[in-house]
Amino acid sequence: MPIAPRTRVASGAASREGARLWDGPTRIFHWGLVVLLLVSWLTAGENMQVHRWSGYGVIGLLVFRLWWGVAGGSTARFASFLKGPKATLAYARTLGSREPSGTPGHNPLGAWSVLAMLAALLVQVGLGLFASDIDGLESGPLSHLVDFDASRVAAELHETTFRVVQGLVVLHLAAIGYYWLWKRQNLIGAMITGKHQLPIEALRPASIIRLVIGVVLAVAVAWFIAKGGRL
Repeated sequence: MPIAPRTRVASGAASREGARLWDGPTRIFHWGLVVLLLVSWLTAGENMQVHRWSGYGVIGLLVFRLWWGVAGGSTARFASFLKGPKATLAYARTLGSREPSGTPGHNPLGAWSVLAMLAALLVQVGLGLFASDIDGLESGPLSHLVDFDASRVAAELHETTFRVVQGLVVLHLAAIGYYWLWKRQNLIGAMITGKHQLPIEALRPASIIRLVIGVVLAVAVAWFIAKGGRL
């Protein structure tokens, strides 16, 4: 599905309401991930059953987001916001300006931070699937595929990479605060309502069939892993 051409926000009531920026699935992914990461963090070492369930949920969300980054709405596609070094550096030079950036979605720097977050979460959750505690009483669903020593290494790296995820979350929150205070752009509001006040490329939503495929794929992968990789 091609990206929609650049359009101007209509005047009058339409401009006050804002232009569509994020589709529903993208927003649900975002806030679902926020909730599940908090649950995973708070239950680690405390309630491992809930911790595992939240981990399966994160896996499903990540699978869906990877699919949606290829087949989803225009503004959710990786091809629409990932830029090369030249464009990223050019955007970085505008950070000191208080003028709107003209990129209310994922700007070039934000795009790479999104990719870094997805990569870190994939590694972190993936390691958790093979991890075991020191007593071997609590373990990930795929820990039976490796020996105990390897599962202990996975457990240690699982915890270490979560620190990386935490750092990326802090960076993400700092960027939101910067845009709120300096650029006067409400990124949180846009992720809640799906709309933005600045002139933007019109969102072209994906078909319901692609959405269903993404949901089925996410559920199937999470279920398969929860079953220990056994059909």
